Amino acid sequence: MKKILTLTIILILSILGKAHAQNIDSLYEKIDLFSEVMEKIQNEYVDEVDQAETMDAAINGVLQSLDPYSSYMNPEIYKESQMDTSGEFGGLGIEVSMEAGVVKVISPIDDTPAAKAGVKAGDYIVKINGEQVQGKTLMEAVNLMRGRVGTSIEITIRRKGLKKAKNIKIIREIIEIKSVVAKKIQNKVGYLRLRAFNQNSGSQLKKEISKIEKNKKTVGYILDLRNNPGGLLSQAIKIADFFLDTGEIVSTRGRKNKEDKKYFARKGDRINGKPLIVLINNGSASAAEIVAGALQDQKRAVVLGESSYGKGSVQSIIPLKNNGAIRLTVSKYYLPSGKSISEVGVIPDIKVEEVGEEFTINTDTDNQLNYAINLLIG
Repeated sequence: MKKILTLTIILILSILGKAHAQNIDSLYEKIDLFSEVMEKIQNEYVDEVDQAETMDAAINGVLQSLDPYSSYMNPEIYKESQMDTSGEFGGLGIEVSMEAGVVKVISPIDDTPAAKAGVKAGDYIVKINGEQVQGKTLMEAVNLMRGRVGTSIEITIRRKGLKKAKNIKIIREIIEIKSVVAKKIQNKVGYLRLRAFNQNSGSQLKKEISKIEKNKKTVGYILDLRNNPGGLLSQAIKIADFFLDTGEIVSTRGRKNKEDKKYFARKGDRINGKPLIVLINNGSASAAEIVAGALQDQKRAVVLGESSYGKGSVQSIIPLKNNGAIRLTVSKYYLPSGKSISEVGVIPDIKVEEVGEEFTINTDTDNQLNYAINLLIG
């Protein structure tokens, strides 16, 4: 324990040289306090403590105190995150973050085991196979949810509006996401459902728009970004540009100048100025919010539905000397209006809430989609 504390203190002291002189005494006091707490844990805690795991938890605690998306990956977890497990390991089909010590569902992805089982955006996963999530890192919780294809898992969730926790049993599958689904509605409305922003999303969406545009009767479009957890920034910029002729799409700002960038639309609205409605909900996050916010700010689209998730930050994976890594927030997204998406999200122009516990996107009872259709064709 003393050796670990000594190394920790040396590391902190190396940073002190950059600190302002008036803060040095306070920092030394905190170092002493940290050493004392670690010693008390080692000597007094009811069970024997693994020193290395305790230090990993301390490092992760520092990162988690910054925001829900920064975290520590020890060498084992970092290595697993880089492995190609296609065909062997399956998942649930949810995008998650950490909040208040438990796993929060950003969004369940369409047609995945989690979505079919009834997991919803905003759910808190408090237990995994009966094991408490509290006290675990996000990566540890994610690893518990991964497993061989065909095996089952039970998650315990807490949901706003439900008095009791709910147990949901899910069978793991290989998650293959078809990012774009398109169709014509009543032969007049082009419906574009975008489930994620992956490498092929832009090219897929471009093809579907071209098919629909051949029909001269098309009066407008619906871009459905509900339960879209985001993805690649480059694809968000490309897709927003499909509907714009000019103007800013998004900017990023960080502490370092290299993180400060602005992205603009190029001439060429692929739907030729036709009316556009964008659907969002609490499961629309990150890249989905960039597209919705840009089209709203540029007054190119009416945004309808519920407020989006509010993930407006960019994370980088930074390798460490111990072969582990940290996921660290390095910049934030800003909409053309200058507003940050972080924690606030995109506020719809027309608020239409999902109705009922069994609400399912793109069905006959989808009141948000039906509202949008009526706006376009009356």
